[in-house]
Amino acid sequence: MAKIQMKTPIVEMDGDEMTRILWKDIKEILLLPYIDLKTEYYDLGLPNRDATGDAVTVESALATKKYGVAVKCATITPNVQRMSEYHLHEMWKSPNGTIRRILDGTVFRAPILAEGIRSYVPTWKKPIVLARHAYGDVYAAVDEIAPAGSKAYLVLEDEKGKEVSRRLVHDFQDGAGVVQGMHNCEGSIRSFAHACFRYALEARIPMIFATKDTISKVYDGEFKRIFAEVYAEYEAQFERAGIWYLYTLIDDAVARVVRSEGGLLWACKNYDGDVMSDMVATAYGSLGMMTSVLVSPDGKYEYEAAHGTVTRHYYKHLKGEETSTNSVATIFAWTGALKKRGEMDGTPALSAFAEQLERATIRTIKEGEMTGDLIPLFHREGVTPKKRSSKEFLLAIQSRL
Repeated sequence: MAKIQMKTPIVEMDGDEMTRILWKDIKEILLLPYIDLKTEYYDLGLPNRDATGDAVTVESALATKKYGVAVKCATITPNVQRMSEYHLHEMWKSPNGTIRRILDGTVFRAPILAEGIRSYVPTWKKPIVLARHAYGDVYAAVDEIAPAGSKAYLVLEDEKGKEVSRRLVHDFQDGAGVVQGMHNCEGSIRSFAHACFRYALEARIPMIFATKDTISKVYDGEFKRIFAEVYAEYEAQFERAGIWYLYTLIDDAVARVVRSEGGLLWACKNYDGDVMSDMVATAYGSLGMMTSVLVSPDGKYEYEAAHGTVTRHYYKHLKGEETSTNSVATIFAWTGALKKRGEMDGTPALSAFAEQLERATIRTIKEGEMTGDLIPLFHREGVTPKKRSSKEFLLAIQSRL
């Protein structure tokens, strides 16, 4: 067959460890034989981030602003152990955090459902899409150790440096402690709200937004107020679409979501979204079956898997041992980016190919061929699941494609 042509490149962000190995295999087995693949390549592997002083991460985010669509491999956010292991010059920040700050987007995570893979929550029959505000809060916070006897204040100054207000946070007269200051911006919260309401309308699913404004009356109260204002612009469209919007407290939202059948969008602040997205992914079966897309207010898209670099499997790979690593979410990161590129460029053959690849992947699991993590979750009458190695699973998908 003639290879499917692309008009505009996708920004390709390579990553670390086992997902980097899978990245190369996915391209060679499932993409390059069929697509004249055009990408602008950035190596976000930890050694290259260290060598470039993390400039490569910023460059990749700016390229995403230029080209509009990016696909990202999982990357390491280094800790003290990684500093030593990789002989780093600095404990570099999360690449995802850097990209999110530059694009000021909202992260939407959705489970990949395959017949035979059962959810740990029996009532969940439809996908729960989790929207995470990707700006500010604890991820852009500053913090300090407070010595015994010190006092911490929250101080605001106007544009001329004149003090506007001063509030005591805590008097540490009884002993040392720790203090933290975090922020958010009204513009970013409004962009987050618009992105969520638009997504719910496009997907025709109801939406829940939750904070803890009973405790954080000003900070979370601003989120509640802004969402209510923005929803007024969408309320008539929601009614015409036959869907609803609910604001509630985060603990009530958890109870509602667990009791639901799924089929809704759950919007969360940054930290809540970080935690709840992993909870939702695990309850559906596996982080390897969860997609993630960062959507900026001006319509730029960055697709990736929701999971990490699968370090344990990488160490086995380095020893020459065979691995059985779930590549589904990484495949769907590529298909998501290819579908969006085809949609934006007016190349339907590219979008159609991506959809076929998704169907072939789901069919492979449905027919009983899968990686080891999915075997305990698979229950389908008349089908005995067969464990496939990392590469065997990709070849099984190719045979159906």
